[in-house]
Amino acid sequence: MLKTAEAVSIGHPDKTADYISSYILDRFIEQDSSVRYAVEVMVKNNTVVLGGEIAGRIDLSNLSDYVMDALRDIGYDERYADIWQDKAINIKQLKIVNLIGIQSPDIARGIYQDGWGDQGVFVGYACPGEDHINRELYLAKKLNKTLYNLARQSDYLGIDIKTQITVDEGGHVTTAIVAVPMLEPQDLTDCIISVLGDKPDQIIINGTGIYQIHSSVADCGITGRKLACDFYATACPIGGGSPWTKDAGKADLTLNLYARYLALRYLKGNDECFVYLSSCIGRADLPNARIVTVKQGHILSWDIDIHQTPREIIRLLELDKPVFADMCRNGFVESVLRFE
Repeated sequence: MLKTAEAVSIGHPDKTADYISSYILDRFIEQDSSVRYAVEVMVKNNTVVLGGEIAGRIDLSNLSDYVMDALRDIGYDERYADIWQDKAINIKQLKIVNLIGIQSPDIARGIYQDGWGDQGVFVGYACPGEDHINRELYLAKKLNKTLYNLARQSDYLGIDIKTQITVDEGGHVTTAIVAVPMLEPQDLTDCIISVLGDKPDQIIINGTGIYQIHSSVADCGITGRKLACDFYATACPIGGGSPWTKDAGKADLTLNLYARYLALRYLKGNDECFVYLSSCIGRADLPNARIVTVKQGHILSWDIDIHQTPREIIRLLELDKPVFADMCRNGFVESVLRFE
């Protein structure tokens, strides 16, 4: 059976939107560690639209600076604008539309009593191997990061990058598909083979032949549209909610992260471990917490009791700190490995 996974760089317009929201959240946490935040981002051409709700002791006067700093962090800085001009988002021509409002007091009532900020279902996954994720996803991410870092240093390669890896049952890479903006043709074949440690049966670089116009000029970017890349590809179901647009109390990142944390601990020599959690808005307890392990085709499943409050889980995972942009850049699935 063939398995396929895709990865995208933070230069991809959807991930650019995710990163902008995460970057702004970090700056707000620096102002007020108990900030309540739910902000979606849309990026099209040179316009960035911010829409959502916040509550806390927050100064919004630097919002435009935060957006521009996030774009520079990604690589869409003034130098990039000079090289790519109208072929990518141009920070010199940026327009920001602010539609951020105040969080509903109905939501705030439950959160300040140390309840979760939303209801939802959340899934964690772990398996043996590199980073304890499925091989096809590990390789897609590894290749993507390598090409992104290469593009950051290049005058000819762009940073809106997609990689897709297909492996067979033995783990051999059958197909590697790469999309990288190029002002001039570049042969990346040797780089791809070196990163994968395997010579694919087929390598496809820029399937349409020419890829120059990219980022939000070629594609409207919206937060939360790359969940399969953010989570585990097709290895398991995807937990509810985008992990990049909410504060830790909202649970969208926190409980998906916690489910991954538990999956790593319950893996214990099994072939796979799945963790399923659910939350209720305004309530601290988790209505459902279930562990499923697979070993040599045998499946074990049982419920567990979780007694930690939202505040305790947030502190355990260090989500009361400005760490969201780094996790968005590096992947929340990988970030849990530091707790091993």
